[in-house]
Amino acid sequence: MTNYFYNGDSRMADIITRHVELIEMLPRFGISLGFGDLTVNEVCKKWNVDVDFFLLICNVYSFRDFVPTDDVVNNTDMTQLVPYLKASHSYYVSKRLPHIQGHLHHIAEKLPHKVASVFLRFFELYKNEVEAHFRSEETTLFPLIQKIISGELDAGLHISSFNDVHQDIEDKLQDLTQIIFKYLPETIADDDTTDVVTVLLLLARDLHKHSLIEEKILVPFVRHLGKDIS
Repeated sequence: MTNYFYNGDSRMADIITRHVELIEMLPRFGISLGFGDLTVNEVCKKWNVDVDFFLLICNVYSFRDFVPTDDVVNNTDMTQLVPYLKASHSYYVSKRLPHIQGHLHHIAEKLPHKVASVFLRFFELYKNEVEAHFRSEETTLFPLIQKIISGELDAGLHISSFNDVHQDIEDKLQDLTQIIFKYLPETIADDDTTDVVTVLLLLARDLHKHSLIEEKILVPFVRHLGKDIS
């Protein structure tokens, strides 16, 4: 199969150096650091990861304008797609969202009660919405996709509503960032505001990449299987 902007002969260390945000993606494949001068092919073989699938994810994640062709999507082994997406969900829920919540609670301690309540309540509602969306995918959509991939199921599957849900999640995170920009008092230390805005922006970028992976890979793949009847 044709490899894209990154290929199997690329040094893994070079890829991570060029797009440092990919370092957070590696654990979702079960890949640990310490690969030295190994190539992508060698690292994927060591950790039992399909190299074409890994490269597909890397290139969607790294290059904004990269859109895999239908032929590439349809001829890539997708058995690791659902485990990868579930690992991403686990990362957001168990690490990234609690990390941001901790920053907001730290800032809230220095705010008037009413202002603090608004910040914390907005984020709590956002966190609950994201977690509910992930649970919905994991309990309804992902099991169906796994059965379709394995040939256990031959039923229609509605897949076209992904874009609207993802856009809403991204928009609300952007709203929270703008609230902090506009309404956080000047009395809050610069380090505190810088920290929370930085982690919010990193989460927004990562969630956007996650959405692109579902929209550019998962949705076309399901449609290729002839299961999208919406």
